[in-house]
Amino acid sequence: MERLDKYLASRGTGSRREVQQLIKSGAVTVDGAVCKKPETKLSESSEVLVRGQAVGERFVYLMLNKPAGVVSATEDKRDKTVIDILPDEWKNRGLFPAGRLDKDTEGLLILTNDGDFAHRMLSPKKHVEKQYVAHLDGEVTEEMVKRFRDGIIFADGTRCMPAKLRVADGGDKCTALVGICEGKFHQVKKMFAVCGRKVVHLQRISVGNLYLDSNLPIGSCKSLTNLEISRIFFGNIH
Repeated sequence: MERLDKYLASRGTGSRREVQQLIKSGAVTVDGAVCKKPETKLSESSEVLVRGQAVGERFVYLMLNKPAGVVSATEDKRDKTVIDILPDEWKNRGLFPAGRLDKDTEGLLILTNDGDFAHRMLSPKKHVEKQYVAHLDGEVTEEMVKRFRDGIIFADGTRCMPAKLRVADGGDKCTALVGICEGKFHQVKKMFAVCGRKVVHLQRISVGNLYLDSNLPIGSCKSLTNLEISRIFFGNIH
């Protein structure tokens, strides 16, 4: 049983305070009757209308082309977060980043308010591969490819799951395509550091078989379709 004000706030109708004022004004009906009590408990079958219109879907799934300099968090006392740069229409939906990208890493980041979905996407057991383009200060070697495939071991003994590494299309041996199925802190950079390479620039280009929209400007976001969401759980790099 969910409170009416919480229900409306979670669907983007407004902040909790704004929603409470809206309810008290008589603009909300529950099962055809005006309801002015924010604390009213709803059942799964309750029909809620605001000024005669159905409210938005509870769960939101966004693709963000994350810029460098922004942290993957819901709030931060020092830096701008990925939530801070969203359009106002998405800021009261309880969104959080599903996983993280380092502050200076760009590219595909999924934002959602669906905890079960995020857990399924991030669990190493689900083998959802994240693909990155890494620009390095040196060339990719066959020995590095083998070490990534066998599972990089950090200085503290942490062993990474087997990862994919190859030279990116175009022939520049200092530009690598990396595929991992986990998300340890600074993982891609630390994996290359073990191999004696520094990552100069890093961009995530895909999660599963969902690729960053080439028409989505850096710093912009878009809603994902059901088909795009399904692609997250299928596909690996070749």
